[in-house]
Amino acid sequence: MALRFDLQSHSTHSDGELAAEEVVRRAAEAGVELLALSDHDTVGGVSEALAAGERAGMRVVPAVEISSVDDGAAERRELHILGYGIDHEGEQLTRTLVEFLADREQRTLRMAAALTELGFELDEAELSARRAAGKPIGRPHVAAAVLAAPANASRLAREQIDDVGSLIRAYLIEGRPAFRLRETPTVGQAIEAIHEAGGVAVWAHPFWDVSDADEVLDSIDRFRALGADGVEAFYITHTREQTELLAQRCAALGLLRTGSADFHGPGNRLFSRFLAFETYGLEPDLGPLA
Repeated sequence: MALRFDLQSHSTHSDGELAAEEVVRRAAEAGVELLALSDHDTVGGVSEALAAGERAGMRVVPAVEISSVDDGAAERRELHILGYGIDHEGEQLTRTLVEFLADREQRTLRMAAALTELGFELDEAELSARRAAGKPIGRPHVAAAVLAAPANASRLAREQIDDVGSLIRAYLIEGRPAFRLRETPTVGQAIEAIHEAGGVAVWAHPFWDVSDADEVLDSIDRFRALGADGVEAFYITHTREQTELLAQRCAALGLLRTGSADFHGPGNRLFSRFLAFETYGLEPDLGPLA
């Protein structure tokens, strides 16, 4: 019987809705046998997730999702690199993630300022609470601050923006007016940091960030040359054609083929269910993770 795995999920330590322990509990209830809690640029919830996994009788892989800049593409763009099997308590990784997270938050603050310039007000309550708790601030938190400000209500209604996801898509992704690119780390630096922490580096959801198939294949080749160990070939938004393309290229290059439903919480419109991704009859290759 195939291993029931889901190798990307998020808690309140980054942009998820639930505490790490609750993420693990719900994954176990959904039948997940191998889970990764992969919060953005932080391992703050990993120890909690590992302990919860032991109680639930489910294996949890120490993981992180590092936001990085692809400076080898025709145009610089932000991509995500997953690190699995990392030493999440190691001093080197802790220092490195602090540096990466600082740049991520500065980028987020630049986005918040851009939204203000575009005429939006921000409810600072949640942002201040996260800062006080030492938790990172990302795009979902800035989007939530816009939604929570009563002065924005009529404009948001006119623009048919009614949740965090729709605001991010309208203003905070590449090509939108309030998007700002981060400065560091590069994809190569993210891969290096993961390897230094004893982990394997996997490019997350390629077709979520890059739509052109040739660009995706070119990126896989470049990232392999930088030391990447695998690609998240199986993903909730990947089509059969995209999945087959990724799986074939990974098999040809000897790269791992992982997958996830990218769980963010039950209230998320798209990323709300564990195991909600298709393999289309293709064979995953989880390597040491299995």
